[in-house]
Amino acid sequence: MIIEITNLNKVYKGKKVVNDLSFSVADNEAFALLGSNGAGKSTTIKIILGLVRANSGSINIEAGKTIGYSPETPSFPSFLNGGEVLAYYAKLQKIPQADVKDTVERLLKTVGLDIDKTRVKFYSKGMLQRLALAQALLGDPDILLLDEPCAGLDAMGRIEMIELLKRLRKRGKTIIINSHILSDIEKVCDHGIIMNKGEVRRNWSQEDIQEDCTLEDIFTQTLGGVI
Repeated sequence: MIIEITNLNKVYKGKKVVNDLSFSVADNEAFALLGSNGAGKSTTIKIILGLVRANSGSINIEAGKTIGYSPETPSFPSFLNGGEVLAYYAKLQKIPQADVKDTVERLLKTVGLDIDKTRVKFYSKGMLQRLALAQALLGDPDILLLDEPCAGLDAMGRIEMIELLKRLRKRGKTIIINSHILSDIEKVCDHGIIMNKGEVRRNWSQEDIQEDCTLEDIFTQTLGGVI
């Protein structure tokens, strides 16, 4: 397994926000963290990234694997344009200066952003999400942690994002997604968990999804009456 989480617990101000959480993700899988607001999904991602420390439990990531992260609410210097933002982060990652220009142009094209001088402060929510994914792809990481990657995208933008995630899978990426858009998850992910109040309420996989049983049905059946 490329990522294995065992009996993870996190307490904030006396309240358990992640409760005995366990799951594993294999190389080149797409895994979904699902649940209502406050279920503990974003906290779990932050623990994996090392931004938040768990109270107990373990996280094992395969040695040598690198991670790219796209947050739910990305924030970039408003006075820079998209290319300048990526160039800045490329330098932080110590990408060779000779490669920065081509890398920036390639990633902007990959996520569907124009190579222009529009400042980030004029970006729509959807454009910011695209830029955040481009930033996550810098350095060609093995694992992508994506927090609401389709948030703010219009219908065509969501279709394009889903197709991009599928292409990344074909390139061998392992993807972990936190999203409320279940129809998108159903098209991209192999399996995942449904959480409520920090606990796993159900494990699901593509085998559970049938013509008369969508992921939305599974989600509703799992959390109906417990939220």
